Amino acid sequence: MAPYQTAVIRIGFAATWLFFLLREWPYRHELYGPDGVWSLDMARRLLGSNGAFSVLVWSDGRGWFELVYALAMISSALLMLGWRTRTMSVLFMIGVLSLQNRSVFLGDGGDNVIHLMSMYLVLTRCGQVWSLDARRARRTAAAGADGTPGRDVTGVLLWSVLGPALALAQLLGLYGLEWTANGPFPHVGWGLALWVLWLVHGAWWWVRRYAPGEPRTVLNTLADLAHNGALLVIMVEVCLIYATAGWYKIQGNRWQDGTAVFYPMHLDYFSPWPELSALLAGSGLLIMLVTYGTVIVQVAFPFTVFNRRVKNVLLVAMILEHLSIAVLLGLPFFSLAMVAADAVFLPTNFLRWLGGRVAAVRDRLIPGGPARPASGEAAGGAAGAADGAAGDEGKPAGGPGARTRESGGGHTLVG
Repeated sequence: MAPYQTAVIRIGFAATWLFFLLREWPYRHELYGPDGVWSLDMARRLLGSNGAFSVLVWSDGRGWFELVYALAMISSALLMLGWRTRTMSVLFMIGVLSLQNRSVFLGDGGDNVIHLMSMYLVLTRCGQVWSLDARRARRTAAAGADGTPGRDVTGVLLWSVLGPALALAQLLGLYGLEWTANGPFPHVGWGLALWVLWLVHGAWWWVRRYAPGEPRTVLNTLADLAHNGALLVIMVEVCLIYATAGWYKIQGNRWQDGTAVFYPMHLDYFSPWPELSALLAGSGLLIMLVTYGTVIVQVAFPFTVFNRRVKNVLLVAMILEHLSIAVLLGLPFFSLAMVAADAVFLPTNFLRWLGGRVAAVRDRLIPGGPARPASGEAAGGAAGAADGAAGDEGKPAGGPGARTRESGGGHTLVG
C-alpha cells in the first residue's frame, strides 16, 4: 500500500537529516563529538540505564566520530536517492540514533520525529517508486528478465561487508573496549535486532535467487505485512503528535485567550525576520485567528482522516502552518520533518501528478536523461512488476492483482 507516500517520507526525512548535518558541519564536534559538554562517560551512563543505542559511545576518538558523521551523511544521501534502500534505511537509522543519543539534550520536536521515523522506515518498502532501485527494476524488466534476480554483486558485497563489521564490533567490545561487560550492545535488543536484519536480508536474496516459487511468495507476503503495519504506525504516530499538541494547547491560558502566537514573535531566538514578525504581531485579529486556527486544525485532524475532502483541506492548512513556522520562527528542520510526516496522508493522484511534473522538468533540463513511462501509474506498475530482477528492493512480479492492490490500497487507506 501507498508506495508513493512512503517514497515521499523516505526522501523527506533523509533530505531533512542530510541538510541538518551539513548545516551543523562546522559545529559538529561541540554538538555530538568529543568537544561537547555532554561527556562520553555521562552518555554511556545514560544509555546504559535507558537501553538506547549509539555507536559514538564506543570510542571518544576524533577519527571514529568523523567516520560516523561522514557515514551518516552518506547513508542519508543514498537513502534519499533510493539506492539499495533496504540497506541504506538500516544505516540511516544507525546514524540518526547514534548522533541524537550521543547528546540527548540538543534535539527538538523535529528531531524526535526523525528519531522515530528512522526506525519505522526500516520496515517499509520505501523504494518501490522514485528511486534508483525502481529504475534498476524497470531496466531489468525492459531487458526481458523473467523476474529472477541476477548475481547482484553490489548487494552481496554490501551484505558480506556489513556482517563481519557487526561481528567485529561485538568482538572488540567483548575484548578490550571500555564500554560494559556486554560489549558495545549493553542490552540484548539492539544487537539482536541488527543481526536479525542482516540475516533476513541475506535470506531474502537467497530465496529470490534460488527459490522463486512458494518460498518467495511467502517472504514477499511477510514483507508486505511488515510494510503495511509500519505504514499504519506512521499514520497513527502523526495523528498522536497533532492530537497531543492540540489538546495540550487547549489547557494553556495563552492559547485560550488567543494570544499565544504573539509571544514567540518577540523572542530574538525565534525572530530571523524581526520586521516581518513585528508586522504580523501588530494585528491583534490576525494573532487571534492564527492562535485559534492552529488549535482547531491540530485537534480536528485525527478525526478527519477518513473523510478525504476535509482531510485534504486540513492537510494543506497544516503544511502551510509548518512552512510559516520555518520562515517566521526560524525552525526549518522541524518544519521539514513535520511536512515529511504529513506526506503519508497526501492523495495518491496528487503525488502521481507531482511526479509527472517533476519528471517533465527533469527531461527538459537533461534531454538525454533516462526514459520514463508515460504516467506515474505506469512507473509504479513497472517498478512492482520488474522487482524480481532488482537485487535489493521492491517486490517480485505479482501480476495484475499486485498492481491493483498497490494503487487501490493507497487510495483506500491514504488518498
